[in-house]
Amino acid sequence: MKNFLKKMSQIPHFFNNMKSVVGRLPTYYEDGLITWQYSDFMKDEWFLACYDSAVNAGLAVYDKIHWRVHTLCWAALRGKELEGDFIECGVNKGFCSKIVMDYVGFKQFPKTFFLMDTYKGLSAKYSTENELKINKLIGYEPCYEEVKNTFKDYANVKIIRGAIPDTLQEVTSEKIAYLSVDMNCVIPEIAAAEYFWDKLVPGAAIVLDDYGWHGHEEQKYAFNEFAKRKGVPILCLPTGQGLIIKQ
Repeated sequence: MKNFLKKMSQIPHFFNNMKSVVGRLPTYYEDGLITWQYSDFMKDEWFLACYDSAVNAGLAVYDKIHWRVHTLCWAALRGKELEGDFIECGVNKGFCSKIVMDYVGFKQFPKTFFLMDTYKGLSAKYSTENELKINKLIGYEPCYEEVKNTFKDYANVKIIRGAIPDTLQEVTSEKIAYLSVDMNCVIPEIAAAEYFWDKLVPGAAIVLDDYGWHGHEEQKYAFNEFAKRKGVPILCLPTGQGLIIKQ
């Protein structure tokens, strides 16, 4: 802990030193990502209001992930213009899904948003030893009732509880315009991608939350094989996310 605090105390000095080289302070520093390029979404008042609302509601496990959530909002804006429903596989308390819904005005859409999770962490039945170890470190807690309360006023939200792949057939939609995958375990993630692939409409985005993160190599390699089978590329983003666009 002392070494961590020491390193953290050095960050302002690092920024000041870099300012003398680059000529300005970074525009973004969160979530393992630092950049001096434009980060205009950090000045988007509506995005920040939606984000802060979810933080203040106590929905975040970790609340410094603005760029990752911005990516989801971008994908949702694409889906808004496409035929089909929205799906999030891996919801926990609904932090990201709440921001996305509010940002794009999902309450007014003639679409359904399916929220799929165990709402109590990983299922031992479909998780590796390494995945369960990471899950234990994060410390997920039962949150089903909390999620129901969070989305009680969203008439077009359907909450599906249980482990994927067991619950996949509970999604009644035949067309999907947006798919977020963040379950921290390879078997459910690939099962969901395979099940929903043919239902995704052309132009729909799949956002893979864990794709580029160290410690999640099992998911990365499995999705590389999935993408190869489907004949599509995965864009690895500096946020650690992976992005697939259905062709």
